[in-house]
Amino acid sequence: MRRQNVNNMPESFGETESEGGRTVIQQRDHGNQSSHNIVSVISQFADDNLTLVRNISTGLAVAGVVVIARSIKLITRFQAASEIPARFIERNVSLRGKVQSITERGVEVEHVPIYLPVLSPLLSKHKGVSTSTILVHLAGVELTPEGREWLQKNLAPAQTVWLKLISREDDTLHCLVSRSRQGLMWSYCVNEEVLRLGLARTAPVVGVLPDSRLYWRVHKRLHRAEVRAERKGRGLWKQDSLWERASRAVRDSALFRLMRRIFKRT
Repeated sequence: MRRQNVNNMPESFGETESEGGRTVIQQRDHGNQSSHNIVSVISQFADDNLTLVRNISTGLAVAGVVVIARSIKLITRFQAASEIPARFIERNVSLRGKVQSITERGVEVEHVPIYLPVLSPLLSKHKGVSTSTILVHLAGVELTPEGREWLQKNLAPAQTVWLKLISREDDTLHCLVSRSRQGLMWSYCVNEEVLRLGLARTAPVVGVLPDSRLYWRVHKRLHRAEVRAERKGRGLWKQDSLWERASRAVRDSALFRLMRRIFKRT
């Protein structure tokens, strides 16, 4: 009797295992069929409501653009230097602007943000408000009176310029200002140009640590332009000719002054 029971046990266990396997397979097939049915329903809904799905996708894309534009201030019009985020200064971001006037303090510029159709009017912070200007100083440059006159002639009102942010001091931005050459595709740096023409001297870059990489990169660039003007004798580096130096020496001599007084008395 014991042997018979022992011999029958594997057979019963095998049958139970087979039945369990079939049950698992049936459950798996049922699950796959349910998943397939759900996918079919979603696909059928999308096909039947294609316009709605497209509108939802477009709405999500627009919402994403709006969020990104707000977060990076892509289309914000800055009315003052204080409104510009600190990270823009730290990363030396370039902003576009229009020249309004040239004063003794610097260049008055109106910020012109990137324009995106539909979104720009919706996200504008200054609707119906007259735009104000931002005071811009040529970073690392000390202008001469002739240099200021040159700026007035070459940076006409409403002219577009690019401002590479270097530092901020109170209500003033210190920038590398660039503008396009008339009739040409490429642009030039105004800071370098006034130095290259001998219409300015290099000056410390305000708001930047003297031992920083940015300071020496900007200073080296400007110093190179100043050295070129000095070598070519341009502007304030211009040297008088031999005749001009001799004439000035004669006029400044004591003998010439004495003879002039004598002739005045007679």
